[in-house]
Amino acid sequence: MTFNDDARLDTSKVRRAGGGKGIAVGGGVGVVAILLIGQLLGVDLSGLLGGGTAPQSTASGEPLDRCTTGASANEDVECRVVGAATSLDDFWTDTYPSVGDNRYASTSVTLFSGQVQTACGRASSAVGPFYCPADQMIYLDTDFYDALRGSLGAQGGSLAQMYVIAHEWGHHISNLTGTMSAIDREGTGPKSDGVRLELQADCFAGAWVAGASQTRDEAGTAFLKAPTQAEIADALDTASAIGDDRIQERAGQVNPETWTHGSSEQRQKWFTTGFERGATACDTFAADAL
Repeated sequence: MTFNDDARLDTSKVRRAGGGKGIAVGGGVGVVAILLIGQLLGVDLSGLLGGGTAPQSTASGEPLDRCTTGASANEDVECRVVGAATSLDDFWTDTYPSVGDNRYASTSVTLFSGQVQTACGRASSAVGPFYCPADQMIYLDTDFYDALRGSLGAQGGSLAQMYVIAHEWGHHISNLTGTMSAIDREGTGPKSDGVRLELQADCFAGAWVAGASQTRDEAGTAFLKAPTQAEIADALDTASAIGDDRIQERAGQVNPETWTHGSSEQRQKWFTTGFERGATACDTFAADAL
């Protein structure tokens, strides 16, 4: 998706964590795919990554002051995260009352490299983007976008990148509504609560994509232009690339009973459900067929 050049962005929604540049356990962007495969198969593949330690980032940091306009978001990947966060916050400020009974509270994104210390503990780039319910913050190493196009085989593109942020913001919504704390997070499989939670986040992401061009800055300027069919296809391609079955295929063993995020088909289906029907259609826990 393309930002309107003169849209004004809220730089307070994204901060870059302190710490040096590096990849956890010395792996490069392929580390993301290797660790994801290991988690899905229930085996430790860290030995494939070699030795070494990565610099650690702390969650405190400075806002990205250069990222104040839509034009900067069109040119710079970190500014694109700022733009997505600004639009997502505006969207959910208006939309949240339709899915939650309590008041909406915003989240923010911390960009880090290598490792980061969070209220959920220390995490590395290898886990990919994640949401920490303990501090209600999203964490992202933008090297993950390289992994999407490389190790994970996605087409990429600006909307595909923002879909990743929208998915994690969706987890924040599930946390605010109390859904995240009420479910069984230990079970696995294509109909498990964990998979339903991930599919709900995909659905919420689709709802934002449909409404993103209606989000506006304080002057009334739309943050984003309406998505093209090609951009939507890129987002769906990303949802497919990070499906449990696709990732497991790369390791040569597909076991649905170990799924934690949903198959490619499931993830695409629920993104499309949100896009076509809105956030109120995202109750994946009430659905018999996923």
